[in-house]
Amino acid sequence: MAQYEKRILNQLLDSYEASTLFTGKNKVAVHISFPFNKKTIPAYFDESSLAYEEIHASMERLENQGLIRIEWKKGKEGHIISKVILQMDGLDEAYACVSRTPRAEQIKQNRELLSELRERCHTPICRSLIDHLDRRLEDARSVKEFIDLSNPSETETLLTAIAQIEQNCRACYIREFSIEHFHDSKIFESLSGKIAKVMHTFGEDCREKELDEILAEYGIYHTPNYVYFKGNVSLGIGSDAYPIGQLRQGIGISGEDIERISFRDAGQIKKVITIENLTTFFRWEEPESLMVYLGGYHNSVRRALLKELYRTLPDAEYYHFGDIDVGGFLIYEDLCRKTGIPFRRYKMDLDTLVQYERFGKPLTENDRVRIERMLKEKPDVAYGDVLRYMLDAGVKVEQECFTGPLS
Repeated sequence: MAQYEKRILNQLLDSYEASTLFTGKNKVAVHISFPFNKKTIPAYFDESSLAYEEIHASMERLENQGLIRIEWKKGKEGHIISKVILQMDGLDEAYACVSRTPRAEQIKQNRELLSELRERCHTPICRSLIDHLDRRLEDARSVKEFIDLSNPSETETLLTAIAQIEQNCRACYIREFSIEHFHDSKIFESLSGKIAKVMHTFGEDCREKELDEILAEYGIYHTPNYVYFKGNVSLGIGSDAYPIGQLRQGIGISGEDIERISFRDAGQIKKVITIENLTTFFRWEEPESLMVYLGGYHNSVRRALLKELYRTLPDAEYYHFGDIDVGGFLIYEDLCRKTGIPFRRYKMDLDTLVQYERFGKPLTENDRVRIERMLKEKPDVAYGDVLRYMLDAGVKVEQECFTGPLS
């Protein structure tokens, strides 16, 4: 098949599949056409090109096969094509000519696949995705945001991956997870963009999180998951105790070992402070305090450590120290809700924002939308004055401003 025949037939079929004629919702007669002009097919109007005759011959062949009808420009019959119109009686032959599976058949195949997967995948996010896709396909609406109709095997792999993430109950690394479920260490990472999109759309509390943070909630990590902390306490392992107060930058404990440790000799600890960013954790000094590096959103490992601390030090004051931006406040809210610990905000108030705003960054349009949404959803939130000032001044401040040469 000549290049112009294939190209124009494909464009006609694209238009057909995007039309109300395809969905059966057209209330008037609809004709699917491809207009000939300098924008859609410039070679046809280029007098220096030899394509004119080739295009004419190609369109006449398609018309003779009953796939299209040529409409000529008035007064230029047989010389200048105005447009070509897809002939619905030759639709099946048109698909066959370009070796293309009809969209209606793709929809049927994918809905059958979704029905099969619904029987196998019972996890909340996976089921929500399946229901969403099936509803859209039932109405012949686009699903390309999440899946490719022409690649059902990838769709099955994606949905299987989502279900296995939600069901995972042991600590593992991403490539181990990929080999275990797909016998290929790189399959999971090749789908990471789509997995993130699904999680952000259908996962409760996932919208603001990076994929690594989401996966960590399910015990899946890129690298060993360490929790860093520092302060004048002793680390108990079995019957032994190791004082860590002399370690200026603290110590990191693997997530796999968190359940084996305890905190001892912690009587002088008056504050427990979770810190959002690593630079600040290393820089920050606070007497009579135990500091824990949170690394953005916490995960099950860090929550286990915090709950052990709260059990050991129920009378200490608990604070969260993060960026003065939307993300920082969302992390703070998430921390309070999921640990049940009465955290207070540390250096995330209006006075601190005003003091350091000269080192701040301008708000993005997305920042403004998120702040306005927060204020609308919680108009009486305790840090509403900070949010309103951020909007008025158009500024946000990273916590690294509070340490080092800027402080």
